[in-house]
Amino acid sequence: MKEYKYKINGNEYAVCINEVNDTTANVTVNGEEFNVEWEKPKEEKPVVKVQPVVAKPAQAPAPAPTAAAPSAAVKGNAIKTPLPGVIIDVKVNVGDTVKKGDTVVILEAMKMENNINADRDGKVVAIQVTKGDTVADGAILVVLE
Repeated sequence: MKEYKYKINGNEYAVCINEVNDTTANVTVNGEEFNVEWEKPKEEKPVVKVQPVVAKPAQAPAPAPTAAAPSAAVKGNAIKTPLPGVIIDVKVNVGDTVKKGDTVVILEAMKMENNINADRDGKVVAIQVTKGDTVADGAILVVLE
């Protein structure tokens, strides 16, 4: 039993909480007994706050055999990430030949691993990311010749 003293609008109340159940309580206020009922609170879904992923500056790629890598990226031969995330693994090296559908990078996004695949056949001329990098949506991952 818990006892409390309250002062409400200048009036003093001695409150004893005798018994509490799921949605009811038996209380005594100034010597008079009451049964108090309340509604069970509705379960609220947890609030999830989403923070934007800020891309780390890309590390300089390994030197390519020719200076064609930057112009290749401009011409649209880049494989880009479709969503922000963290690079789990890079499956290709500069100079590798890939076929359409081959996995080039594994990206973790929303606690799931996503295979990022080549969208065309080609030769890898530059890799713009390394394992552990955080990338934004649309970031260039690999450049094909």
